[in-house]
Amino acid sequence: MIMSRIEAPRDHDTGSLLDRLLTGLPAEAVLTDPDVTVSYANDMASFCPSGTPAVVVLPRTVEHVQHVMRVATELRVPVVPQGARTGLSGAANASEGCIVLSLVKMDRILEISPVDRIAVVEPGVINATLSRAVNEHGLYYPPDPSSWEMCTIGGNIGTASGGLCCVKYGVTAEYVLGLDVVLADGRLMSTGRRTAKGVAGYDLTRLFVGSEGSLGIVVKAVLALKPQPPQQLVLAAEFGSAAAACDAVCRIMEGGHVPSLLELMDRTTVKAVNDLAHMGLPESTEALLLAAFDTLDPAADLAAVGALCEAAGATQVVPAEDAAESELLLQARRLSLTALEAVKGTTMIDDVCVPRSRLGEMLEGVERVGEKYQLTIGVCAHAGDGNTHPTVCFDAQDPDESRRARESFDEIMALGLELGGTITGEHGVGVLKKEWLAREIGPVGVEMQRAVKATFDPLGILNPGKLF
Repeated sequence: MIMSRIEAPRDHDTGSLLDRLLTGLPAEAVLTDPDVTVSYANDMASFCPSGTPAVVVLPRTVEHVQHVMRVATELRVPVVPQGARTGLSGAANASEGCIVLSLVKMDRILEISPVDRIAVVEPGVINATLSRAVNEHGLYYPPDPSSWEMCTIGGNIGTASGGLCCVKYGVTAEYVLGLDVVLADGRLMSTGRRTAKGVAGYDLTRLFVGSEGSLGIVVKAVLALKPQPPQQLVLAAEFGSAAAACDAVCRIMEGGHVPSLLELMDRTTVKAVNDLAHMGLPESTEALLLAAFDTLDPAADLAAVGALCEAAGATQVVPAEDAAESELLLQARRLSLTALEAVKGTTMIDDVCVPRSRLGEMLEGVERVGEKYQLTIGVCAHAGDGNTHPTVCFDAQDPDESRRARESFDEIMALGLELGGTITGEHGVGVLKKEWLAREIGPVGVEMQRAVKATFDPLGILNPGKLF
């Protein structure tokens, strides 16, 4: 096992580690106060163990990152790269005695080119900040995770994030053209390109996207942009069953429609959003489907999709009249996970993606799991992708309820694999799903992934204990 090649620094080595770090870093970039460093121990995932960092480093330059990695290699100290810690798999959780390398201070947008349709950014740039900056040039950066106001581009790359618009525009991986990466030994490597096309050699850029900081530290990214589309309009359709809503999804996709988003909220999620934000969503519905189009004539597209929803059994179809109404509906969807967390105080957010044709079976299966374990499980989904987010609500102070929550979570992942799906569509593996990654890709797949890891990180110091 690669991870057995390192060990946390002993207490009497901490001074040596700090001395070595401070030879190449400003003092304000090195945090050692335990009351401060403990706040860097976890991301937002439940049931994911973490250790206590020996030190937190906030670099501002590529040279700072290179220095940290050279010191870590010399002293055999694990390094855990972090962004905004909004992840949901434990991928950013600290290892015992590690250097936490928080990249949030490397937050410059270095270039926006309307001709080449690219942006060049540092890893700490906030997703929403980049989106607004390119909008000013008539351009569009599509990946939009629900945490887009907080999450960083580096974190998006590390976990291969998705978002609401993926059904039309694709996920983060489709927009990363090139990377500058600091390797485990401190060397700087550039991958990919700035050009619209390029197939020179192995696609190492794609290899780093979704690698969760286990192969290298991304310090710069070249991102593809698109022309800014017209303002989208949203339609809301109510259904008397989740199965009918999933049937509508299948009809929409089979009909060749290309919505800019196609999202589903079950009755539990709708009620939670209403309880939190008093948005007046229809709680009589068993499932609420949101469809949007950003075409030249979105009203016509919504009318066609509305007819398909009615044919699938929608009890009511309401197209938004303007951008303000559309944004209100999207805000309800974006509040889903926060609202479900308020139900019991703690959530486990699953991220199972299944073929669209099996989406109805997935939701029916999740309902059975909730009944079996006597738990509230709300489902919101990027329905057009088949990417479901079953969210288990539980009281973390209740040991029995916590146990049932964990068991239900695993049962939902098993259901996803049985339906021909994958254990994660956009949140990553981290600590939470290591066992399930092994089940999904099999022993040969695990062996080959470990071999790749060993090539880039022979000492196993980069984000140890994650993925496998």
